[in-house]
Parts: sequence; structure tokens; C-alpha cells
Amino acid sequence: MAGGWARDGAVNEQIEASIADEIRRMQARPTPQGESLTHCAECDEPISEARRQAVPGVKLCLECQKARDARPTQRGGINRRGTKDSQLK
Repeated sequence: MAGGWARDGAVNEQIEASIADEIRRMQARPTPQGESLTHCAECDEPISEARRQAVPGVKLCLECQKARDARPTQRGGINRRGTKDSQLK
């Protein structure tokens, strides 16, 4: 598929590069390590034994972790198009 001045396949290359960047970002995230807490670091409720065994180094109870995961995170995107219009914004 031709995309103006772009060569054939350029759009797919951009998509694949974005996916590869996201996978590298996710793999670089630190994983919990060390001894798990018995009580949540945020609400001080007990953390279940099953959760502490399943996730080594866990610091939050399930409810607090769900709330933290639901929060949106701001991160900058990468402009791979490099068009004149996108550079002027």
C-alpha cells in the first residue's frame, strides 16, 4: 500500500517498530523481589498467603494493586512519521 511519499511497506515497518518498542519497555519494568509484606503498604490490610506466594516481593494487597493499575500513566510517544506538519506542532 502506497502512502504518499512513503515507500511500500513503510506503514507496517512503523507499526512493527512501535510494537517492538513497547515490548522492550514492558520487559524493562522491574519485577518485585525480596520478601513479601504481610500487610499492604498503602491500606495496611493483610495480604493473603496465596498472593504472597504467587508474587514474590509483593507490597500491595489485591485491591490497592488493582487501583494502581487502573491509574493512567503519562508517557511520551515517538513520532515516527517525521512529516512537516507533525514537526511544527
